[in-house]
Amino acid sequence: MAKRVHQPREDLEFDFILGMSGVPVLAYFTGTWPKAIEPCRAMDLVVGDIADEYTGRLTAVRTDITRCPSATKRYGITGAPSYVLLKEGEAVAHGTGPMTIAEVREFLDCHL
Repeated sequence: MAKRVHQPREDLEFDFILGMSGVPVLAYFTGTWPKAIEPCRAMDLVVGDIADEYTGRLTAVRTDITRCPSATKRYGITGAPSYVLLKEGEAVAHGTGPMTIAEVREFLDCHL
C-alpha cells in the first residue's frame, strides 16, 4: 500500500481525514471475509498507484468495513471492494468490484 493511502482505524479517524482533506476523497472500502480478500488485495495496488498519480488532487482512504461501520452505513456500502468519491463530505460517485487502473482513472476523471 502506498504511503499516500490513509488507513483509518475507526470511524472518528475516518471523519477526521475527511474533514482535513482540502481535495476530493476516494474512500475505498475493503472487507476481510474470504470472498473479499483477494479482490481487495488486488485493489490495494491499484488504489496505491492512483494515490501516487493523483497526489495533490485526491486523498485516498482505505476503509475497513468492520472498523468503520458508521462510514460504511452512511455511504450505503454493501460489499467489498467498493468506492465512494467524496467532495466536501458528499458522495458524488459510487463504484463496486475490482477495477483496473484505467477504470479507476475514468471513474475519477469524470468527477474531479
